[in-house]
Amino acid sequence: MKTSVKATLIAIAVAIVLLIAGIVFALSQRSSAPPAEDGEPQQTVRTDSHVLDEGGEDAVTVVEFLDFECEACGAFYPVVEELREKYAGDITYVVRYFPLPGHVNSTQAAIAAEAAAGQDRFEDMYHRLFETQAQWGEESEETPEVFRAFAEELGLDMAAYDAAVADPATAQRVQADKSDGDRLQVSSTPTFFVDGEQVVLQEWDDLEEAIEKAVNG
Repeated sequence: MKTSVKATLIAIAVAIVLLIAGIVFALSQRSSAPPAEDGEPQQTVRTDSHVLDEGGEDAVTVVEFLDFECEACGAFYPVVEELREKYAGDITYVVRYFPLPGHVNSTQAAIAAEAAAGQDRFEDMYHRLFETQAQWGEESEETPEVFRAFAEELGLDMAAYDAAVADPATAQRVQADKSDGDRLQVSSTPTFFVDGEQVVLQEWDDLEEAIEKAVNG
């Protein structure tokens, strides 16, 4: 067999293998909420989950598991804000914590957001954390004082904020979201669920396409 022909056949074989591998990976990632022990789907939303937009009884529920320090979450933040505006009234947008172990400040940021939530200021802190991510992300040590300064800038009751940050129940609330995410097979952030089905993110518009399909059928 001529060398050029042999090389062409090898290239074709490699391309086929890569294509098959890509399909298998995509299929393995595309999954609905896994069943619980009793056979019912795991919950993507709980009664204490933070709802940024309430779309009503017939709205599509979009859930984001996020890490405030995650650069990918930061990159998706403006995308999410555009989608929230575009589908206002059609979707209920829910945020859940999923701090990753490789991010030193991720848990502290989530605790700050939860402490703000105790004063009905969750969304204000949510915005502040993403808008300032470059200032405090990728640090070698935790910087809770940075988040406390954000709370002061937002005009929060600082005694109440400090008490919430120190309360073990606040960290437990963050961990509860993380544990739900683990059960839902969340392994990276951001991870989105649309009406209980996990969205496979391969392109920037995959989330919008999933929402559009759910909203308009």
